[in-house]
Amino acid sequence: MKNNSTWMKIAGAACLEVAWVTGLKHASAPWEWIITELALVISFYTIFVASSRLPVGTVYSVFVGLGTAGTVLVDMLWFGEPFKLTKLVLILVLLTGVIGLKLITGDSRMKEVS
Repeated sequence: MKNNSTWMKIAGAACLEVAWVTGLKHASAPWEWIITELALVISFYTIFVASSRLPVGTVYSVFVGLGTAGTVLVDMLWFGEPFKLTKLVLILVLLTGVIGLKLITGDSRMKEVS
């Protein structure tokens, strides 16, 4: 159970990564910069917490992989980035790797937390 909540934290942190990366490119008003900064701080805090329960390399790889895929999709869907089949295939390959990391990182690899 704790393992699944840790994975949910990583997924949430990746969503926030999409928000702050998008904000770095598109923010113009002060309130948009504040939201960007909050998303950045919360996403990194969340992966620090997740790293106390799962291997750091796995946490970071999944965080960056999901964030990258999400950022590319947001650019294509909301900001007019041209759709290319090659991009979509590469995102699917990336997500396959992320899912593979989750599947091979079982409970036995969780760190002991006092």
